[in-house]
Amino acid sequence: MIVPGKSMGSLDKAVELIRAGELVGLPTETVYGLGANAMDDQAVAKIYALKGRPIDHPLIVHVYSKDEVGYFSNQLPTFAHHLMGSLWPGPLTLILHKREGIARACTADLQTIAIRCPKHEVAQTLLKECKQVGIWGLAAPSANRFGRVSPTTAVHVQEEFGESLFVLDGGACEVGIESTIVDCTRGRPIVLRPGILTLEELSICAKVPVITERDLMESSSLVEQVDSQAPQASGTLDSHYAPRALVRLLTQAQIKQRLTHESTHSLKLGLWSQPLELLKNANFPIYWLEIPSTPKECAKVLFAQLRAFDGLGVDEIWVQSPKNSPEWAGINDRLLRAAHTGTEHR
Repeated sequence: MIVPGKSMGSLDKAVELIRAGELVGLPTETVYGLGANAMDDQAVAKIYALKGRPIDHPLIVHVYSKDEVGYFSNQLPTFAHHLMGSLWPGPLTLILHKREGIARACTADLQTIAIRCPKHEVAQTLLKECKQVGIWGLAAPSANRFGRVSPTTAVHVQEEFGESLFVLDGGACEVGIESTIVDCTRGRPIVLRPGILTLEELSICAKVPVITERDLMESSSLVEQVDSQAPQASGTLDSHYAPRALVRLLTQAQIKQRLTHESTHSLKLGLWSQPLELLKNANFPIYWLEIPSTPKECAKVLFAQLRAFDGLGVDEIWVQSPKNSPEWAGINDRLLRAAHTGTEHR
């Protein structure tokens, strides 16, 4: 059931369901989430069951403000305080050492916990109302079947789970891809999953250089500065965010070359690329849409476009490879995972 997210009647009902151990679909600025009381292990188990998510994959806890973080973790390095102060509420998740015995189900019984404070008005209001009844955070992974394309509208959530799920409608998500995840447990801030925030932005806000796992692989001196292995994080499997159709990530030259092959003509094709003169003469079905030229606009529509191509029943989705630059890191990450079995170019 989709209901108006800004209606207090809808929000009151959502809180009632969460208190009763049920699940609620909710909007954030990144993607829609499937929410439950983070401290209710039975309710969290329902998330895993509905999504078909392996129980050893930890979830992200969403909180109303940084004031609630202390309920889940009491080990916050200075750079984590800086990141929260500058970028919360917003599309940033921090992995922290958790308090003993806290949120066992949603953390997959690990010693770390992922926390974020979403910016979306509906999510903020819901979290505030939950806080007032003693619910300090909501476990809320993306509201889709495990490994599939994340939802960015309430309709997407309903398409995944049917009308029985109570879904707060907050419109289309402003950011469109999941939050940046920064590990704060190893002495240095380390990005485990890129998002719309760049390393430069993160470093400025953290007041120390933020690095990546790739940086660690390429520098033995950096490895010596971190305390342990990377904790598990959401959305970091090689194959993830995948539509039903096979996704191929191609250069423009590869797209042109493939379009001239007779074997391609038997395909029902979805193409997301810059304009191509060659398309005017195509004699087989191609559903084409121009890919946005800026990372923010591309991120905003990425998942919706993959879902739209699936809805058309295409056999394959060809995506023109975006630029390999820091601003595009989050989009490239999602596309590479979506195209894990069909990647032609990195």
